Amino acid sequence: MVATSRLLTPEAWEYHPVAEIAGVDEVGRGCLFGPVVAAAVVLSPQACAQLQSLGVTDSKCLSEARRESLVEPIQRLATDYALGLATVHDIERLNILYASLLAMSRALRRLSTLPDLCLVDGNQLIPHLHLPQRTVVQGDRIHIEIAAASILAKVWRDRLIVRLDRRYPGYHLARNKGYGSAAHRLALQTLGPTPQHRRSFKGCGSHQTRATVTSAQQNLQ
Repeated sequence: MVATSRLLTPEAWEYHPVAEIAGVDEVGRGCLFGPVVAAAVVLSPQACAQLQSLGVTDSKCLSEARRESLVEPIQRLATDYALGLATVHDIERLNILYASLLAMSRALRRLSTLPDLCLVDGNQLIPHLHLPQRTVVQGDRIHIEIAAASILAKVWRDRLIVRLDRRYPGYHLARNKGYGSAAHRLALQTLGPTPQHRRSFKGCGSHQTRATVTSAQQNLQ
């Protein structure tokens, strides 16, 4: 299902046409490995319409190739966009919910254009954000702004995990993107967790830290 333009979304109608509206979404909450990544995207009504015609929707509904192909038009048509992340340390310190909200807050704070309204995917408001915000459950299937943010966050995080796969071989990260696939869980049992694994997550904390690291890996760390 293609996300609808904000022009067609009743809950955002009162802000049209002068308000700067940002959509924000995060990716990676359910992973065993790596950070949570968020993106914030500010779009004009015209950009929303153009991206809707290109098929922008929830990143989970798109193939990897399709997501990659949409990055350039999203970045080109956006009034502004920014990325933010919460590290594994943040996740362990705060918990995954608050780390996800932190990543979204960091993305919004990196925008050069402060929006008049933030549309937040999900049902949790972002704490300590001194901007008007509205939560939208399944917002990445309703608002183009949130859908565009979900695509940028997903593509950026996937690219990061592919790079980290070279640093931490054996976990099949380039394929599973940090999620708990059978091969990933088996590798955890055999190799133990890396510093980028979330120890508080089931399946990550019951093993010793990976002891055998090649000299090449050490040079990369």
